[in-house]
Amino acid sequence: MGPRNRRVEPATKSSAFQAQLLDIDAVALALGVTRRHVQRLVAERRIPFLKIGRFVRFDPSELNVWLEERRVDVVEPKGLPVQPPGNVKCDRWPGASPQQ
Repeated sequence: MGPRNRRVEPATKSSAFQAQLLDIDAVALALGVTRRHVQRLVAERRIPFLKIGRFVRFDPSELNVWLEERRVDVVEPKGLPVQPPGNVKCDRWPGASPQQ
């Protein structure tokens, strides 16, 4: 069998290529940001990436860890008013009655 007819077997679970690498567009779509924003994160080295020749690729498992490290915990607000001050007209506060 010649080199052109050689079949490439799919990667196994023990392979280093277990997860498929993502490109900039896929990461931007998954994060809900622009392509330019992901490019800026790469340029500033603020996101884990792989450089394969001139191509930038991302490992999904590394991105999951990166995202978890940036998770912000919810904190119960203390000392905030339940209603707006009397001179503010707002019907969106909980418990506030619409003012005419």
